[in-house]
Amino acid sequence: MTTGIMEVTVVGAKGLKNTELFGKMDPYVVIQYKNQEQKTTTGRRQTSKSFMQCCLCLRGQGGRPVWNEKYKFSVEYKAGDEEQHKLLLKLMDRDHFTDDDYLGQATIYVKELFEQGVENGKAELRTQKYRVVSTDKTYHGEIQVAVTFTTNGETD
Repeated sequence: MTTGIMEVTVVGAKGLKNTELFGKMDPYVVIQYKNQEQKTTTGRRQTSKSFMQCCLCLRGQGGRPVWNEKYKFSVEYKAGDEEQHKLLLKLMDRDHFTDDDYLGQATIYVKELFEQGVENGKAELRTQKYRVVSTDKTYHGEIQVAVTFTTNGETD
């Protein structure tokens, strides 16, 4: 069995389904790998300076959040393992007075990444776009994520 660290960089998203009646969304991502879970901050909106100056009074970040945040997960991988190794990214919209809204999720299968990492000591999925799928199986935007796997070495 090989142990290692999977580093997930959540870059940003766009085209997210707006769940707000008034104001802007406050999207964040819940990142899950097996029994480990981490959460991003509420994303910052991608805007120009002139737009920022005239719209400082608007709350929320809208459908184009930017995070650029990194998270680490412990990984145990056994060669020939038939288990599905997947990273789930659940996009949520923070609400202040009600439950947070589910925007959708993206799934990244990382088994091949682990196999390459075991062989080379490190493997990387450069920043890519993944579709955000809602509960009705329709696409509502995309999220940009990069994933790196680095082994700690072999253990038996």
